[in-house]
Amino acid sequence: MAEAEGRVTLWGIEVFVAAAEEGSISAAARRLGVSPSAVSQQLSGLETALGAVLLDRSGRPMPVTPAGAMFRRHAQTILNAASEARAELAMADLSGMTTLRLGVIEDFDSDVTPRLLSLLARDLKGCRFLLETGASHRLADQLEARALDIVIAADTAGDPSADSSWRETHPLMSEPFVAVCPRGAKIEDLALIQYTARHLMGRQIAGHLLRQGVRLGHRFELDSYAAILAMVAGGEGWTILTPLALHQARAFRATVEAAPPALRALGTHPLSDRPRGRAAQRASPDRQHPETPDRR
Repeated sequence: MAEAEGRVTLWGIEVFVAAAEEGSISAAARRLGVSPSAVSQQLSGLETALGAVLLDRSGRPMPVTPAGAMFRRHAQTILNAASEARAELAMADLSGMTTLRLGVIEDFDSDVTPRLLSLLARDLKGCRFLLETGASHRLADQLEARALDIVIAADTAGDPSADSSWRETHPLMSEPFVAVCPRGAKIEDLALIQYTARHLMGRQIAGHLLRQGVRLGHRFELDSYAAILAMVAGGEGWTILTPLALHQARAFRATVEAAPPALRALGTHPLSDRPRGRAAQRASPDRQHPETPDRR
């Protein structure tokens, strides 16, 4: 390697890992919620600091170079260590709390939320917990208004109307979209029962179909997983949901089936170019925002 100049930053490493995993600068920018030019700037700065080219920008998808493959192993170790450190510091910061206002999406109501509260109660023995459940966009609004301290909700990185500069986001899980139809039925013979576009997930689904040039008429637009799956089970149509939604309405699982994400009969590409993410979010404390922040 040539003699390195500049500094290796945590943010630069995170940008590199995202670009390596996504295979393109634009996809990495969408994942991180920044502009493509900001990603390019961070990559160039990191390569200058290390004195090595990490990504072959001429390839489609963009491959890592031998030096990039070597550095990627160390990069993931660094990011994992930083994540663990943040978690320990966060617990230390929370240990003195007397009240924690937590928002959780309804998807987790019956399984995850009770266990989460039990675990938190063990670690935060002097804390009182206030729980709010609801749709992701409503929880995000309450977080921005400082009515909640932490929310677990859908990742809004793909929503062009969402401003994420004021909060910290920590990814927890991701899941694909799936097509759900009555058992043994053919999707092309059925009408779409659409999840409401008033919610982020509904907008993601509608946006994907629109980008693929698929326009599906629908008579029903609902915001209840159970109601949608009850209609699908009754043969009224098919729908697009997530595996977690199917789990929440498991009473209908015997009468419906999930199709692969690619609906070839409709001529669409996979229903999720990027999996639907769930993330823990909290409002960022007041601090100066450098040009290249070290958090998403």
